[in-house]
Amino acid sequence: MTTSGGRAIGMVDGSAPAAQSSASPGSSVLERARTDPAIVYVVDDEPSIRNSTKELAESVGLRVQTFATAQEFLGSQRPDVPGCLVLDVRLPGLSGFDLQRELAQTNNPVPIIFITGHGDIPMSVQAMKAGAMDFLSKPYRHQDLLDAIAHAIERDRQARRQRSELAELHRRHESLTPREREVMAFLVKGLLNKQVGAELGMTLPTVKFHRAHVMQKMKAGSMADLARIAERLEAHPTGQGSTLARERGST
Repeated sequence: MTTSGGRAIGMVDGSAPAAQSSASPGSSVLERARTDPAIVYVVDDEPSIRNSTKELAESVGLRVQTFATAQEFLGSQRPDVPGCLVLDVRLPGLSGFDLQRELAQTNNPVPIIFITGHGDIPMSVQAMKAGAMDFLSKPYRHQDLLDAIAHAIERDRQARRQRSELAELHRRHESLTPREREVMAFLVKGLLNKQVGAELGMTLPTVKFHRAHVMQKMKAGSMADLARIAERLEAHPTGQGSTLARERGST
């Protein structure tokens, strides 16, 4: 254990048990991590490390689930709540990097914080390039791990919120009739009502009728809102591909 400015700082290594955290009071990110149903997953083949990490996270009010292997983690039923994964690099069977690759192929990848007693710069670069949130070498300060956990949970919360918003936008777009989708595709390209009517062989009142339905169903307050929605839908297509992108491409 070392000191900084006269204050004891907890360290975690391959054998030392976790001490109580000295989490900074008033940390808004950590407070949100504490008060929502987020879960910290710990995958490490060393029982002492699993237990010490679990005790550390629980000491600040976080829920924790521990696993001895990557296979055990992959086979578990995990609730659909924000979370993060504290993951050892070297594991029996699937390594930490193998698990990272497996999770990257899923629809809801969990943010990963790597911990290792054998870390080096190339290894940390590999982990970060593959999307890891942080890479901590033992021994590390308790507060460094808690900060990394808090920020990883916050990122996962934001990612989940964005996925939920996008899913809702796709549901709204799917609720449009084929004709309404055609009208929307022309509107977001900047065409005026009479121009849309000329393209689709519609009268002006009919275009206005469909336009009103599009705006209502997509919950767009203005054409600028509708254009932004269209951009998000095209940037994040569903598994069947972007219907809007195909429609805009054909107009």
